[in-house]
Amino acid sequence: YNTKSNKTRLLRTPGGRLTSLVVKKKAKGPACGDCGKRIIGVPALRPQEYRRLKKRERHVNRAYGGSRCAKCVRTRVMRAFLIEEQKCVKQVLAEKSSMSKEDAPKKSKKKN
Repeated sequence: YNTKSNKTRLLRTPGGRLTSLVVKKKAKGPACGDCGKRIIGVPALRPQEYRRLKKRERHVNRAYGGSRCAKCVRTRVMRAFLIEEQKCVKQVLAEKSSMSKEDAPKKSKKKN
């Protein structure tokens, strides 16, 4: 039957005969989990063929290697850094405000 997994094409052998060749399904390759774009540097193969590859050929050598693209990793790192910076700024502002609150009552007591 003419199903997706049962495609064939004609192939001429070196002896001159025509035979049918079973065509493999075309692979899409891994895509980024955030934006959905294809990951550069990882070959587009069928799942069974990935098993035969070495680990270094299956992913890219960085954080979130074979699952996220470089742009999304960059934005993730930036977001995490900015969130940490925001926490530090909040803490510093809280310390300043607590220091000013401590100083204010002392001054008012002296005036009384």
